[in-house]
Amino acid sequence: MTIDFLYDKMDKNNFYIGRISQVYRDNSVAQVENLSLLSYRKIFQESLLPNTINYLVVIDSARGIFLGEVFQTKVASSEKLHDSINYGKLETVFPEISIDIIGIMTYHDKKFRLPEFMTVGVSEKVYLANKVVVQKYLESIETTSSSEVQLQPFATYLDMDEAEVSLKPSTLFDHHLFVVGATNSGKSTSALSILDKIIIANKKTLIIDPTGEYVDSFSDEEVKKLNLGIDTTISPGKISMQQWSMLFETNSNTQSAVLAEAIHSLRYQQKNGQTSCLVKAGQNIAQLQQELASVSKIDIDFNISLLPEQIAAESVSEPNRGSDYVYDTFKANANSYLIQKVTYQLSNTNFLKFFNYDPQLLNLLDEIESFIHTPNISLYINTSTLGASEGIGGMIIDLICNYIISQSGIIPFVFFIDEVHRYTKSQYSEEEFHKGLTLVAREGRKKGIFLFLTSQNPQDVSPVLLGQIGTLLIHRLTHNDEIRAIKNHLDDYSIKQVKKLNQGESILTSINLMQNIFLHVIKCNRKQDNDTPTL
Repeated sequence: MTIDFLYDKMDKNNFYIGRISQVYRDNSVAQVENLSLLSYRKIFQESLLPNTINYLVVIDSARGIFLGEVFQTKVASSEKLHDSINYGKLETVFPEISIDIIGIMTYHDKKFRLPEFMTVGVSEKVYLANKVVVQKYLESIETTSSSEVQLQPFATYLDMDEAEVSLKPSTLFDHHLFVVGATNSGKSTSALSILDKIIIANKKTLIIDPTGEYVDSFSDEEVKKLNLGIDTTISPGKISMQQWSMLFETNSNTQSAVLAEAIHSLRYQQKNGQTSCLVKAGQNIAQLQQELASVSKIDIDFNISLLPEQIAAESVSEPNRGSDYVYDTFKANANSYLIQKVTYQLSNTNFLKFFNYDPQLLNLLDEIESFIHTPNISLYINTSTLGASEGIGGMIIDLICNYIISQSGIIPFVFFIDEVHRYTKSQYSEEEFHKGLTLVAREGRKKGIFLFLTSQNPQDVSPVLLGQIGTLLIHRLTHNDEIRAIKNHLDDYSIKQVKKLNQGESILTSINLMQNIFLHVIKCNRKQDNDTPTL
């Protein structure tokens, strides 16, 4: 494609402003032929305002057509300059504009692409971008080469005459999406607008809602709705030994083995209809081991409230002489920390409310397993009963993450977690953050699991998790520490604009985009219970 094709309705010379005079590795400088060329003018229904910054230009080069963005405009300050302006001799003033090269379109291309190591050359002509160039730029903003159908528009460009933003699902979610912003910055509205477009496009979505604000956003025909702790629980029998170790965050020494023995004993008691723990001290070793071996794969349920007592009952040893178990003080002391940890979580959290066997209620892990293997369905889980500061919430999300990553044959889906900062911190472990989400962020893409997270503060998620995020939708942030956490995703100009964003305005940065784009999110018509009460 040649530059004349882009300026077919009007001679390109009407948009000419100067030539490249300096070329650097990170930008280029163009010498404007005179100051009058930077004045405001209207050409064929196009309004040109080249005396400012943040507008597009094209450079006609031997390598193709370069697309650039002006980030600095200046004239040399001198007495001669003032005299020229005062006497109206604008043709004697030669301004300079600094250009950031963001794309190139060779003669074989139909749209712009990343310039890689190529750049402009000295003396090449620079032209102001017309509407055709801007449209080509908007069509080229995505660098993904997939043939997906774009989602319906969820936002408009702030600096492109409010053109609508339509992106492919892979552009947003291929490297996970993180929406971040201060309270009342429009974060939840943006999340719902994107979810709306995903559901309309019939893409599979797993929604975790910690506040219940999306409970009426989707119809029962669009998503299957579960309310954790009300109509849905997690059956203890559905959780593997490895997952129990993760839930109680056992150490790498003997705690996992002791926990497994205690759970096995409680399954034996449940099988025999006993409502108390199994006391091993004083019982015949061979006979008891034979009876415990009778526990089969179908005997999976047990009374979790007896777990601390059963761990204490496991503090026995086999004597050198004799055929009965004897109480072992050394093991009792070793198991005391595990007993305290389990007792604390059972008594000081809502653990028992969510982990119990009730055949009348739905089992969460069964529902998730059905979801990930069934096409064209979405699942909504209302976790508002967990509470804002309830540590059990992080444990359950960690359990869900480890469960889905262990599955095979997953039909690709978007895993949406609102207010993810509620579930990332680990209150009962030596580790600062739960590891489940990080594992999904690292390994989930290979299995078709794409994270969609929202949070008020990027510091509330693990730096390792944040490092796996390739796409961020950033609303207004005010604290320097919060901005510093995401500065690797932004250029210098975008970093300075984060504090200036109005409600609903955001910066979309992604490795799947040609450059960062400034958006105003379009509020969708779905009901959302997030209105701020007035005093």
